[in-house]
Amino acid sequence: MKKLVFATIAAAISAPAAAAPETYVIDPRHTFPHFTVNHLGVANIYGRFNRTTGRLILDKAARTGTIEVVLETASIDTGDNERGERKRSRDEHLRSPDFFNAAEFPQMIYKGTATKWNDDTPVEIDGQLTLLGVTRPVRLTVDHFRCLPDPRVGGKREVCGGNATGTLRRSEFGMKFGIPGTSDEIRLLMQFEALRQ
Repeated sequence: MKKLVFATIAAAISAPAAAAPETYVIDPRHTFPHFTVNHLGVANIYGRFNRTTGRLILDKAARTGTIEVVLETASIDTGDNERGERKRSRDEHLRSPDFFNAAEFPQMIYKGTATKWNDDTPVEIDGQLTLLGVTRPVRLTVDHFRCLPDPRVGGKREVCGGNATGTLRRSEFGMKFGIPGTSDEIRLLMQFEALRQ
């Protein structure tokens, strides 16, 4: 009986601990969510948000993961910040109540769960986007994702990141100004990096 007890204890000690979810903090210097919108049916205009925070919780062994990304709406940047002879620049207009209403709604928040995996890699995220006080479902397709020891610190921490895309209709969030001259459909291009804590 003693041998059985000792064997059980030894097995428990030598068995590897079950993997636990790991928390990664979004790296704001390498995370700039982009979007594209068609203008006048002629060309696509690209923009991005320059200030982003958030976190990623990942358990690759269990194939579970969540992500939360907080974008500061006032940081929108389409490359048109100079007024010139105009009343306001395009970026100033985008911050106004016609579009993102950054003064009243300073944040846009996406919260998602990885629902499809390819081995230990997430390939689809089902989430909720809150914009202008309205929350709607938005699905993202992950076309690239990787984790590795961060070479910038000699591999002493892990960095994960990737690229994801999705679409939404801005009118569903109450942003209707300029439709159809400026398209209702918005394409999201989210590239992100996150550092393990």
